[in-house]
Amino acid sequence: MTHTHNNNFEDLLEKHHLKKTGPRLKVLSMLSAKDVATSQPDLEGVMNDIDRVTLYRILNAFEEKGIIHKVFDLNGTANYAMCSSACGEDHHHDEHLHFNCTLCKNVYCLDELNLPEIKLPKGFKPEGFTLYATGLCPKCSKPAQN
Repeated sequence: MTHTHNNNFEDLLEKHHLKKTGPRLKVLSMLSAKDVATSQPDLEGVMNDIDRVTLYRILNAFEEKGIIHKVFDLNGTANYAMCSSACGEDHHHDEHLHFNCTLCKNVYCLDELNLPEIKLPKGFKPEGFTLYATGLCPKCSKPAQN
C-alpha cells in the first residue's frame, strides 16, 4: 500500500468516525485494489493475520457507514465493493448494474452505465434497488487463444 493511499484511507475512516487501525486500513486497501466485488471468505484467504470475527465486524461497520456496499453472487454469497462518494450512513447509492460472470463467478459493479428510471406503482416506496445481470465477463468471453 502506498503512503498516499494510506492517507486517503485514514481520511476516509476519520470522515466516518472510525478508528484508524491496521486491519481496517488493510481491508480498505484490498477492496479498493480489486475491480470485482470480494467475499468475506476470499478476504480471509489473503488476510490470514485478521481473524474471521474482526473481519466480519470491519465489513459490517464499513457497510453501515456507507464505505462499502454488499452485493450477492449467483450462489447467494455476500460480496463487498467500495461505495461511491455519494454513499453515507443514511443511504447507499449503489443503484448500478451488478454483473455476475457465470464462468469465473466474479461480480462486477458497472457504475458507468446509465440506468433507466424505475417508476413503481402507486403506494410503493423504494429504499433502494439492486439490478443484476448474468453472463460472461470480458475475460471469459474472449475466444481461446491458440
